[in-house]
Amino acid sequence: MENYVHMQECHGHKISIIINRTHAILHSIAILFLIHYRLSFFFQHPPNITIPTLPWLLIFVSELLLYLAWLLAQSHRWRPVYRTVFPERLPGDDKLPAIDIFICTADPNKEPSVEVMNTVISAMALDYPPEKLHVYVSDDAGSDATLRCMKEAWNFARYWVPFCRKYGLVTACPDVYFSSSEDGFKGSSEFKAERKKMEEKYEILKQRIRRIVQEYHRDVTVNNKLDHSSIIEVINEYHKEKDEVKIPILVYVSREKRPSRRHNFKAGALNVLLRVSATISNSPYILVLDCDMHCNDPTSARQAMCYYCDPQTSQSIAFVQFPQTFRNISEDDIYDSQLRFVFKIQWHGFDGAGGPTISGTNFYIKREALLGSFSKQQDLMALKRSFGPSNDFIKTLVEDYKPCFIEDGESSRMLLEHANVLASCSYEDQTTWGTKVGFLYFCVLEDYFTGFTLHRKGWKSVYLYPKRPQFLGTATTNFNEASIQWTRWVSGLTSVAISRFCPLICGPLKMSLVHLMCYLEVACMPLLYCLSIWGFALIPQLCLFNGIPLYPKISDSNFNIFSIIFISAISKSLYEVVTTGDQFRVWTNEWRIWMVRCVTCYTYGSLDAILNKLGIKEASFLPTNKATDDEQVKLYEMGIFDFRAATMFLAPLVTVILVNFAAFVGAVFKALVVDDNGDRYWEKMFGQMFLSFYILVSNYAIIEGMIIRKDKASIPLSATLWSVVFSVFILLIGSVILC
Repeated sequence: MENYVHMQECHGHKISIIINRTHAILHSIAILFLIHYRLSFFFQHPPNITIPTLPWLLIFVSELLLYLAWLLAQSHRWRPVYRTVFPERLPGDDKLPAIDIFICTADPNKEPSVEVMNTVISAMALDYPPEKLHVYVSDDAGSDATLRCMKEAWNFARYWVPFCRKYGLVTACPDVYFSSSEDGFKGSSEFKAERKKMEEKYEILKQRIRRIVQEYHRDVTVNNKLDHSSIIEVINEYHKEKDEVKIPILVYVSREKRPSRRHNFKAGALNVLLRVSATISNSPYILVLDCDMHCNDPTSARQAMCYYCDPQTSQSIAFVQFPQTFRNISEDDIYDSQLRFVFKIQWHGFDGAGGPTISGTNFYIKREALLGSFSKQQDLMALKRSFGPSNDFIKTLVEDYKPCFIEDGESSRMLLEHANVLASCSYEDQTTWGTKVGFLYFCVLEDYFTGFTLHRKGWKSVYLYPKRPQFLGTATTNFNEASIQWTRWVSGLTSVAISRFCPLICGPLKMSLVHLMCYLEVACMPLLYCLSIWGFALIPQLCLFNGIPLYPKISDSNFNIFSIIFISAISKSLYEVVTTGDQFRVWTNEWRIWMVRCVTCYTYGSLDAILNKLGIKEASFLPTNKATDDEQVKLYEMGIFDFRAATMFLAPLVTVILVNFAAFVGAVFKALVVDDNGDRYWEKMFGQMFLSFYILVSNYAIIEGMIIRKDKASIPLSATLWSVVFSVFILLIGSVILC
């Protein structure tokens, strides 16, 4: 141990820990005073009660739900940690373990092929021994165009990868490299000449890919993406040039899909890759990438290996998670597409509690964590019941198994035939794939549930946030696609929260209390927020509309409790935005989009999960559309909302605005015209008037899109008219019930 050299370090941020814990204690004290104030109402003598009990009870429940969500959120603020790695201390290349890279694509219409191929090429150019890298692309659409594009990409990579290694390029993604000025005017004349040739080759590659895609769209006989046989092809097995510089192998995998069979979305595709890759390369570690998330720094593999090669952590770490970062984020980021809170705040605290969950992409995971570790003495029939009937795949589970794939690019016909069997849609029948082994199928959010299960089994994870983004993707930059994406995420989280796998049921005794609270917060957050925010958006306003006070008078000392809680929450969120290097406008945009999501995505996602649970509706998965629209991108960069979205997303927003507007204007009218003692009315109803005013000001973009703007991206008149009907109905019914 005296000669032991650390390959990684973990340290807590002491200032953040002190501030977070102090704020949590002070904020909790204020909340206790508020709860005392609300409860005291129910112990008053009946003749002294002048306010209806129902609205008081409803707003109290809304407050309790919001405070419960806040309490759970303190788990990731309790001990945020930051990590440093030392790749230069790794052993020699000959001692580094092999890595399989999984890239998933599902729809060539929504995922531009040029962008997908850039991801593939950048993965092949990682700074790692090429013979120990194996790239697998899962094409769930079974598109011949994707296969042809991959062959073109591999031909380009034969020149690109050696070029990157020869000159030590930091940006391994050709599209990003040639669109930037990196090394553009530096180096020798030889470098400049080679760079120019590479740029010409890349332009040819883009033209060929676009031509292939155009032919694919024109061909009416293309395969049905929901009904096709499995196809597996090792792209480079036909190239056998002796003096060729070695590059990673590239494998195309399209699993069998039939309309009558369940395919389990992305988790099903990843499990097919697990089986197929086991028979070809069987690397002990796996990098999972989305098809639009290219490798921005070639050193990510070596950074992850600092945990897998470190004797202190190698046995316990299941996966190393990198953040999702995006290259198309505008300064305003009106849709919070960068997920700043998750990757700059929440995941650091999650890491300090025991490790973050899987975030869908950008993670290196140990194959053993997904499949288990077995010896040659293991019961063969038991393994077949769990992993399926393939004897060849069962062999890959043995620790000292060596794959039969020949590294010079040759692969036998029998190997590919066997791999096709592993990719069939019937292979998992009567097995534990997706329930106990591999990526788990319980919900559409396979990453959260798989990560949670691994932590329950005793595995740990780490969150690595280097200064230079290791991976860069393309974020959704329009309201409709962002809403669809968030609704899908929320549906998956709520499915876990209302099931027998809820962290509150499964987590105790298997995880630390703080780690359990982190998982519980993520799972329950959508349901808690949507219920509480709907309460805050309607109950005080309906009471304001009918002259029923729900908050203390300004002159009442209890009013200070609400003021302190409001200012405390606002100040803390603003502090977190500033300390992560962002500006005030980021805070205002995040606050607005959070309220928007609560009444739309959180509501619909939670409802979808509940209907799935009741068997009324089946789970569905819509891939996010990554194809860009120039007009939508321009609006996003200008910080202007694009309201060309489904009415189901627009109607709740406009309805809330109209109810708040009606309540606020009605209250002002009463105070100035109707009430003889206006000052008294202002004092009594100020809390509710301020809440309505705050909601209106924070969501001015919606008012602008509804009334002021007349462009194509404004809120359609039909959505506004439907919202007017809903608003009138809510005001009338609310007046009858609450009064």
